[in-house]
Amino acid sequence: MRRAPTILHLDMDAFFAAAEQAAKPSLRGKPVVVGGIGPRGVVSTASYEARVFGVRSAMPTAQARRRCPNAAYLTPRFTLYRQVSDVVMELLHELSPLVEPLSLDEAFVDLEAGGVAADTAAVRAVGERLRRDIRRRTGLTGSVGLAGAKMLAKIASEQAKPDGLVVIEPGTERELLGPMTVRTLPGVGPATAEALRRAGIHTVAETAEAGEAELVRLLGKAHGAGLYAMALGRDERPVVAERDAKSISVEDTFEVDLTDRTRVRAELTRLADRCVQRLRSAGRSGRTVVIKVRNYDFSTLTRSETLRGPTDDPGVVREAAARLLDLVDTTGGVRLLGVGVTGLADYTQEDLFAQVATEKAAEEEAERERRAADEAARMAVDEPERPRRWLPGLDVIHDEHGAGWVQGSGVGRVTVRFEQPWSGPGRVRTFPVEDPALRPGEPLPLVGGPPDGWRDGLPGGAGGSGGRGDREAGRLDGPAPESGGPAGPGPAVGPGQAGGPAALGKTTAPGDGESEESGTHEAAPPGVQSSAPATLPNSVSAGAASDPGTGSGAGMSRR
Repeated sequence: MRRAPTILHLDMDAFFAAAEQAAKPSLRGKPVVVGGIGPRGVVSTASYEARVFGVRSAMPTAQARRRCPNAAYLTPRFTLYRQVSDVVMELLHELSPLVEPLSLDEAFVDLEAGGVAADTAAVRAVGERLRRDIRRRTGLTGSVGLAGAKMLAKIASEQAKPDGLVVIEPGTERELLGPMTVRTLPGVGPATAEALRRAGIHTVAETAEAGEAELVRLLGKAHGAGLYAMALGRDERPVVAERDAKSISVEDTFEVDLTDRTRVRAELTRLADRCVQRLRSAGRSGRTVVIKVRNYDFSTLTRSETLRGPTDDPGVVREAAARLLDLVDTTGGVRLLGVGVTGLADYTQEDLFAQVATEKAAEEEAERERRAADEAARMAVDEPERPRRWLPGLDVIHDEHGAGWVQGSGVGRVTVRFEQPWSGPGRVRTFPVEDPALRPGEPLPLVGGPPDGWRDGLPGGAGGSGGRGDREAGRLDGPAPESGGPAGPGPAVGPGQAGGPAALGKTTAPGDGESEESGTHEAAPPGVQSSAPATLPNSVSAGAASDPGTGSGAGMSRR
């Protein structure tokens, strides 16, 4: 434990959802859910407005839709999130050479290694400056925790959410931790919490009072001793700039259970190839191949095989995965498949030879596939082109109307809202899915206005009607605080309240055949599913945020 709070933990607020609100002016101050939008999708991030309704990360999207049917459900745009994350990590590296990223939106920083004075006033000033810089550079907000240990810094940032800063002074740890639930401590999951509950232990204070011997008896030597130290506020883990990956894996959840054994094998082979691609991109080899199979009834099985040495040969990984699959009964249906490699090591000479041989075989296979594709194209010149798939939230560009995002699609049509991060809420138009003037776009910068070469909402200076009205609405350098967007997340607002749906025009439920701001926009075709939020129920108000039954709650999972 340090004598000064020189370990900083940064956690961006509702990162994915906040980035979408910053990019889409019409969604600021409204419930937004980012994640898998299919029937078996899972929520990645929910905005604070959606959390009022009880929507949480890792919740099935179908359950989230039942709790908050009027939210905007969007497909993740990882290109945008990585761009914002790079900016944030750059700011952290300006503070110290010791930065330990935990994910795109979360990291520890050792301020002492960056030369910051070891006193509370100095570290607080650094934390406040970091929050200002993040808002200025990204338009988003982050919460900062400062303490003398990593565990405490993370707890402090959780207490600071949203958009705040909390400092835990060394010597006050036990007083702060005591009344908190035992789930607050790292490594305490549902199983450990249940074992402690049966022993009458519910809070951190009760965990410390139980004593190390009792915790070791309940949980085992390593886990019990570690938990006792954390309950006393002790955490000697250093900030590590380079975290060595322990495994590399990929997995897919299928919209319909796979019952055909041949199809299961084919999907497993595809996943094995993706896993090897990630393995090689990281410059690593692995010795143990693991498969994961989740059945129709949610029961999950894992099987592993350890090879004689590390490898990154896709053929070896595919064969091992296939052998492991033979040990699993999939007749009832497979919901999820995964392939992973553990026991990672650096390249060996044998790996390099295997890679050269594999790459040569892959080039030959690609050439055969190209010739076959050319032949198929010659034989199918009269067949119609397959319609594009437009997922809600993705960036698009229209030759006439400019840049926008997919609001919904269905029955052969796609609905697009034409707006940019620096514009006001944009107009909605509907096109056939195969419209040649509509094409996928790239994420736009969240702050600073349009990039060079943009004019009237179109790249390259091309004219158009989509951006001119937006420019007249006024340029925004980042999300406006009064909009209730990422700059100031809070509870969802009801109709007629400042920044609510009434301020932007009429909104309707997804798929009800009417677009937002119907006085100026084209109506969406019947049956088209829209991702945009509808008018919130009259019963929802700012006071709903404090309802203990639906509030955002506390705990380590809030982000």
